[in-house]
This record gives sequence, structure tokens and C-alpha cells, in this order.
Amino acid sequence: MEGAAASAEGLRYAEYARGPTGAGKGQAELDRGLARTMIAVGLGIATVAFAGRYAFRVWKPLERTITEAAKRISTSSLSSYYKGGFEQKMSRREASLILGVSPSAGKDKIRTAHRKIMILNHPDKG
Repeated sequence: MEGAAASAEGLRYAEYARGPTGAGKGQAELDRGLARTMIAVGLGIATVAFAGRYAFRVWKPLERTITEAAKRISTSSLSSYYKGGFEQKMSRREASLILGVSPSAGKDKIRTAHRKIMILNHPDKG
């Protein structure tokens, strides 16, 4: 009975069994697989190196153009909020610029704009 179980185990795990003819075959396959992996890694490193070299060469002439374009972009045009210098006492004009309403706006419109800004800037906003 044990002989039948052993032969069944041998059939079940046949890929792990080494016969006298296939003893060196497994090591050769491992060596070939390792060689393929090393070649692939080497080609990958070479590709990254050449791409980096190309990017560095292209970046040098474009660096000045990119920095000039960045300087030309106005930071005040990127923001919709008033970025003025504050006076000692806030004038009606400055308050209307901060709230985003006209200086001749009514109390309801000013209250609504003030509430909107206070909600946006409140520290407990969740």
C-alpha cells in the first residue's frame, strides 16, 4: 500500500523529480534565465542613460526660454482676490475691492459678499 502511495506522490510532483538524464538540464535552464534577466537589466539601464543624456541636451537651450516665459506670467492674473497694499484705515474703495462688489453696492449685497468670504476663510470650515 505504501508503494502505491509513493508512486502516486511521484506522479503528483513529477516536475520536481530529477531523473539521471535530466540532472544537468535544470541548472542550464537557470543559467540561461539568469543571463536573459541580466541582459534585460543592462539594456534597461542603457536606455535610461541615453534618455537622460538626450533630455539634458534638450533642456539646456530651452531653459532660458522657459524661465523667461515664467517671468512674463503675471501672478496677479492667476488670483481672483485683491492683492493691494492696506492703508492705516481701510477706505470704502479698498473694502469693495476685497469683497468683490462695487463701492456703491447696497447693504444686502455687502453682507452676502462678506458672509461668503468669512465662510471661505473660517478656521473651523470642514
